[in-house]
Amino acid sequence: MQTRSKIRPTLTLDYFVNEPENKLFDRKSGQVKVAEIAPLISAFANAEGGTIVIGISDKTRKVEGINAFGTDKINAFVAAPKDFCKPMPLYKEEFLDVVNVSGKTDKILLLHIEASPDQVIRTVNDSVYLRIADRTKEMKGDDLRNLEYGKSIRHYEDECNMDATIDDLDEELLERYREILQAKDVSYEQLLRARGFVKQQNGIVRITNAAVLLFARNIEQFYPNCRIRFVRYEGNEAKTGTEINITRDKSLDFPILRIIEKAKDFISTQLREFTALDKKTGTFQIVPEYPEFAWLEGIVNAVTHREYAMSGKYILVSMYDDRLEIESPGKLPNIVTVENIKETRYARNPRISRVLTDFGWVRELNEGVKRIYADMETFFLEDPVYCEPGQSVRLTLKNNIVMRNIRRKDKAIKSVGEDAWNALDDLERQIVVFMASNVEVSRSQLEKHTGKSSRTVSSRLRNLMKIGIVKSNGNKNDPKHTYSLIVM
Repeated sequence: MQTRSKIRPTLTLDYFVNEPENKLFDRKSGQVKVAEIAPLISAFANAEGGTIVIGISDKTRKVEGINAFGTDKINAFVAAPKDFCKPMPLYKEEFLDVVNVSGKTDKILLLHIEASPDQVIRTVNDSVYLRIADRTKEMKGDDLRNLEYGKSIRHYEDECNMDATIDDLDEELLERYREILQAKDVSYEQLLRARGFVKQQNGIVRITNAAVLLFARNIEQFYPNCRIRFVRYEGNEAKTGTEINITRDKSLDFPILRIIEKAKDFISTQLREFTALDKKTGTFQIVPEYPEFAWLEGIVNAVTHREYAMSGKYILVSMYDDRLEIESPGKLPNIVTVENIKETRYARNPRISRVLTDFGWVRELNEGVKRIYADMETFFLEDPVYCEPGQSVRLTLKNNIVMRNIRRKDKAIKSVGEDAWNALDDLERQIVVFMASNVEVSRSQLEKHTGKSSRTVSSRLRNLMKIGIVKSNGNKNDPKHTYSLIVM
């Protein structure tokens, strides 16, 4: 049976040995001096918390164990947060039985460091550290002042909700969480209390805002601003009044643990496909409008790090012909700026972030923003753009529609032949270009795309079929009846 942490069951011996170090986990050999783990304790406490595994070499990843270092040193490791940090962060120690590299029974030590949302944790020599991805960075100058400022702010997610109770939470989501943590034998209240989502206030059990935002059965009852609004515009700008150009407006109102999946399912249906030239093969390929990781990670980051205390504000996803914008309430948290966002990570809502990590939405590594840049480059698109208009953060993804339209037209001409293309009228060419980027299309899709009536589109389709460019798929009386190009 896999050796597993009881405090954080997603952590196993296999994980400690094989996974790279990340924002929530670091490994150290038992040979390390006790004082040398103080910066790591400070870094985890000042970020989102994390686990230090002592007894596995950080260089070779071999399971060395800690028994050989004696009781005194082991006890010193356990007391390190108290002896080498000020104030002492909240933490729990845990020993796991292992077989070391020599084949002998041994154990490793896990120090589970809790996030310290309300105070800066320093080492005894007054140095301050922060965990950023897999690095432990010392904070100085402006970075330190910003961290201290941020720590002085009371975390909205940790405040008690005075109206909600555990009975208002979604049992299905709680059960999924209990399964993820392999805590089947504990009650929901125990589970939530262990993760800091339940507090005692004047003898009354209260749940926090984070618990409600994550697990609420009816989120609108408590936080009507916990929603994502999707607006699609025709053209490259938003117009108002008699020229209003909104073609789709949908609101997604769900708790955090459902809203990302709902947004993923819906937005994926709104994105278009284009043809793109594969520089390696010299051929055209069908590609989505934006790489999925880029826009989905933008949604995940907005949900994870937005300022939930800003009433009346919601996440806004705006889709234009040439770009997709994801705007979330609240400026960038703490030490993160638009200039360092690729390298720096800091959670405004560490408890919410931790649960989303457990559910697999937030990546353990700081790969998110970096990969958005990388995937956009792979798609031959411009770099993503971050900015802070007013009291919000906006991510803009550009789709280079001008070049893609040229490529779509080139592919259409190649598909039907230049002579046939020259014989078509403008509407027929528009239909052929659209069909060249879609395997099969319905008449209603063509009507929507061209803005023409059913009668007009049907007339053009009949002509295209007559000259052998388009074929009909299935029974024409079938509501799912489609058309596709006959590639020359």
